[in-house]
Formats: sequence, structure tokens, C-alpha cells
Amino acid sequence: MEIRLNRYIAQAGVCSRRAADGLIAAGGVQLNGEVVRDLGRRVAAGDVVAVEGRAVTPRAEHVYLVLNKPVEVVTTLDDPQRRKTVAAYIPAELGRLVPVGRLDWDTSGLLLLTDDGEMVHALTHPRFGVEKTYRATLRGQLEPAAFARLRDGGIVLDDGAKTRPAKIRVIAQRRAEAVVDISIHEGHYHQVRRMFDAVGHPLVALERVRFGPVALGDLTVGTTRPLTEREVHALQQIRDQVPARRASR
Repeated sequence: MEIRLNRYIAQAGVCSRRAADGLIAAGGVQLNGEVVRDLGRRVAAGDVVAVEGRAVTPRAEHVYLVLNKPVEVVTTLDDPQRRKTVAAYIPAELGRLVPVGRLDWDTSGLLLLTDDGEMVHALTHPRFGVEKTYRATLRGQLEPAAFARLRDGGIVLDDGAKTRPAKIRVIAQRRAEAVVDISIHEGHYHQVRRMFDAVGHPLVALERVRFGPVALGDLTVGTTRPLTEREVHALQQIRDQVPARRASR
């Protein structure tokens, strides 16, 4: 059975399908020894695929980890500015795992890592809107009007993007700051920080505590754990819905 080249690369755990398209277009992929730039090319049984000079094959079993990312760590495997990256927290024996989406340099918390490129595609594509929950510590007490704006959506960010409705829950209100949980489905650049800036409450700290069905729990900062079978199954259900959603459009 033939499959698209970008899907083959994703199943090999190199990156998501979208990122694979970029590698193909840039001339970084070879099929049977020849550079391929056609995004529609397909791979048949017996074909040899190489990405940036390294032969790759789909993996039979995938690895899924949760990292409690510290602040001041970059969500990439290699940083040209030589800043600390999440690669430093991946056990060497697990091989190459890629982050599922991104957490900003100054944001801590739950980051999924996997070699399942199809999963990365499903969980990060904006069309599928996986819910993400953040615990935000903000300056000042959150007034009802600001709470309503965050909850109801329609906040216009500084680049013109408009937010969708969010789930928001106040955890604590103190004299100088408040702690709230906010759940969103979009993934605009620095979105949560910009939302709170827009309602007059700059953030002091931001931590992601849930990604879809996976919760951070009491995982120590800077450590990882494998996903449970139940968590993997729940994520696989999201992944397996992707073709059906495409077909319905």
C-alpha cells in the first residue's frame, strides 16, 4: 500500500506532516536516492526514504512522555542561540522525541513529547482545537468585567486575531494578584499572556496544567513520566478522528 511521503516521515517520528512538507519543499528529503520536492509523492513498499541524509522508517511502537517544562527552557531540540532546550530532559535511551506544539520560554508546565508524527499533527493542527488549560497568576484582582471578556471571547489581540470563548475559573483572589485557570482551544502566539494584557491584568507567571485528556498533576518540574495506557488511548482517539473530520468538510 502506498502512502504520502509526508505521512511516511511523520510515522517515522521525524516531525509532523506539516513540518515534513517544509522539509520536502526545501529539498531535505530523498526517495530512493533522489531529492524529492513534490509534496504529492507517495512511498511504496521497498522504497527508501532519507531525511537530511538519514534513512528513516515508520516505528512499530511509539513513545509518549509528559515533561514538566521549567521556565527559561526553549521548546525545540536544537537552539542556534545555545539556550537550554527540552532535549536536555529527554532520556537518551528513548531516542529522538519531538515536542507536541510549543510552550513559551517563560511558561512552565505540561509539554508532550513523542515520536508519533501523526499524533503531533492531530494535536497541534488548529482545525482540531484540542483544549489546553493554563494556571495564570496575574497582577491585581480579576474584576467581573474582565472575567466576562475572557469567558465570552471576542478580544481583539494586537495583531488583529480575535479570541474564541474560554473556560475560566478563579482559584484565588489576593490583594495584589489573582490565580485563575483558563482553558482555550486556539494557539495564537503568546495568546494567554496577550489576553490578560488586553483586559488590564499582566501575568506574573503562567503554567500549562492540562493538554487535552492529559493532566500535569504533581509531576516535579524538570522531570518526565510516560503516559498511562488510558491517556495514550484518549490521545489516539483524537488522532484517529482526523481523517473523518477532513472527510466531513
